[in-house]
Formats: sequence, structure tokens, C-alpha cells
Amino acid sequence: MASIVKMDPQILLRKAEDHIFSTGLDDSGARLGLTNMKYGLAKILMAQEAYGLEPNAYFVAAPDATVTRNANRWKSGFGYGGLLAWGDGGQELVVLDVKPNCCGMLVLGLDQIPTQSSLTERIKTLHEQRLEINGMPVQWDFGISNHFITLFRVTPLDETSFHPYAVILHGSGKELRNANPWGDGLYWDWSESLEKKAELFSTPMGPLRLLTGSAANEYYAYFLQAKAFSQERRVLIAQHLFDEFTIYSNENHQGLLSMNEMVLGVHVMRDEETILPLTLQAQLPSYLLRVLPNLSEDVIQSLGFEEQARRIGIYDQLLSVNILPHGGGYAYPHIAEVVSVNDYGQDERYFELSFCEGEGTQIIKNVRDLPYTYRGLEVIDQVKQLELGRIVAQLVPIYVFKF
Repeated sequence: MASIVKMDPQILLRKAEDHIFSTGLDDSGARLGLTNMKYGLAKILMAQEAYGLEPNAYFVAAPDATVTRNANRWKSGFGYGGLLAWGDGGQELVVLDVKPNCCGMLVLGLDQIPTQSSLTERIKTLHEQRLEINGMPVQWDFGISNHFITLFRVTPLDETSFHPYAVILHGSGKELRNANPWGDGLYWDWSESLEKKAELFSTPMGPLRLLTGSAANEYYAYFLQAKAFSQERRVLIAQHLFDEFTIYSNENHQGLLSMNEMVLGVHVMRDEETILPLTLQAQLPSYLLRVLPNLSEDVIQSLGFEEQARRIGIYDQLLSVNILPHGGGYAYPHIAEVVSVNDYGQDERYFELSFCEGEGTQIIKNVRDLPYTYRGLEVIDQVKQLELGRIVAQLVPIYVFKF
């Protein structure tokens, strides 16, 4: 383990806060997530400096910015709903604590939809089948956590031609998180061999698990395999459930963009023609969007980011973020504010939260213990207000499968 750098944690956290740019909603979910994000970002900034790199890591929060409910990702000091970057993409440095998992959504167009009973039968049959991709067994995960299969009625909102119905399959590549014949796995806390390869960089806030050199290159090559597997997996499932369809998009919204960039539950696109989904609460419409060049100079100025971004040398990066939320994000309507954080070091933090109604406060360590809901139309309103994307279709849910 590397030696602890003797710096005041409060100075480090203030520096990290200066490297966060939020386009998110100013609610308790966003405030709690970004408060925790300071800790992970402070660790990365320290590591950059210790490894002789420019300490310019930053986080751009999308309109759905919130907490992460993954226990070890949260414990390590990270939030969710944004782009995290710690280099130009070419540096041999991977941060394992962010735990990329290749989660994404496949969006299909259909001319006809199967009945609820016939699709249920197909799903039941699929549960009993053994599917493989290049020898890797495929596991079903469309009922776990916030994963689902939803069928929609489509209302086009521009000149784009769409089929009358659509399907979204939201799933990841859980098969490749632990060690397997393809490699060491994606998650350091699921793979003993991966954890052993990690360089443990120690900070006053807690450790940071890093890969450098050939280990970073090997991990990124494995990640690209996992990313392709996750995308192919969603298509394979669709082929067993639907007879004919058109693929609109099949993008991952969680994972590495390079060895130095991580999308935590957001779309980051360079192609304005790609169609991207934004899903909200199950009973609300979902949307298909095309990304607009963002953030624009006007938006950066209106959000008060310009001086801050120029000072830390990432203004040009902000201009080419091209970020879109993939969902609503977790919301905590009973929580008003993050009152304080009691930090005992070594990833032991306790958050004091005030209530929207009543007196007293609640003190938590793990956000998984908090009751939550998902945000609604306020997220799409924020996308419109900041001109982050162009809505091309509204999807009205017909039925949602989670099993």
C-alpha cells in the first residue's frame, strides 16, 4: 500500500468540490450523491498528483444525478448519474472503485406487439434454456434491481420515422463481473485475482484501487469484451422474444469510455444521429432523444461554470461533454438536506440528513437503507431547459415485465 499523503482532508474535499459541475436537479438525491462524490474525486486527484499526472479529474453530473446504491461503490466515495474523467483517455490508469458493469438499453421498433400471455410464455421458456455467447453462459437479469423489459406505444415528435410500437430491454453483463475464462472480471470485490492486481493507493479518506501499465491495458481490453458481450446479450434475448424488429439503439450507459473516463449511468455520445432512450417511473412515458452538442458556451455561462472550468483547465472538455441522462435517478422525497458528514477516514462516513416534515435528523452510512422512488418528468424538463438533447418520440408504456 502506498504511503498516506499528509494533507488536510477538508482542503482536499474543497478542491474536489471545485472539480464537480452539476446540471442535475437540486434535490436531496442529487445533493447526497454529489456530497459523497467529493470523497472519491478527492482520492483520484491525490492519486494523479502522486503518479506525476496533472490533478485535473472532474465529474459532470447529468440531470438525473443521484446516489449509487452499490454498497462498495458508495463506500469508496462515488455518486451516480454523470461523467467521471481522470485523464485524456490515453493514460494507463484505471480506477477500479467505480466498478464498470456494462449496463445499457436495447431499443427496438415493432410493427405488432405480442400479447401479454404469449410474451410471458416466451420469457418462461427462455428461463429454462441455456443460451451462450462464445461459450459464456447467459444469465437472465431483467427482473433484478431497476432492470426490465417494457413495451410501448410510440408517438413520433419530429420527422423521424418510427414503428408504431417499441421495446426497451434494460440489462447489464453480470456474467463477467467475477473471474471467468475470459479474464479477471470487472468488479474488484467479486474477483480475488483482480483485487490482487490492484495498486492500493492510500488517502486520508480511504484507499483507492488502481491499475497501471500493462494491468490497466489488460483490464480495458477485457472491459471492451464485456461491453460487446452485454450488447450482444440484449440482442440475443430480443431474438428469442420477438419475431421481427428494428434496432434503434443498443448503447451502454455504465462503463468505461477509455482507461481514464467512466460513464456512471449516463449517455455520452459524439454522434448527433444516434437515438437514445430516457426512461422514468414505470407508469410515466419514456422518451427517445438525439443528443445536441452540449454543453454549449451559453449553458456553461448560465450555470456559472466558465471561471471554474477555465481555472482548472477543462473548459474545452466541458464544451464536448455531450451528456444525456438515461433515467430519472433515485429520489428521496422525505429527505430535505444533507446537514453534515462525520468522516472517520478509511471510507467510514456517516451522513446526517434532515426531514422534509417533522423534527430530528437521520444518520446513515449506507444509502441502501433509505427508502427511495424514481424521479419523473422534472428530468426531461431539465434536458429541455439546458438544450442537452432533442426529443424525437414519446413512448407510452403498455406493459412492463420484471421477472
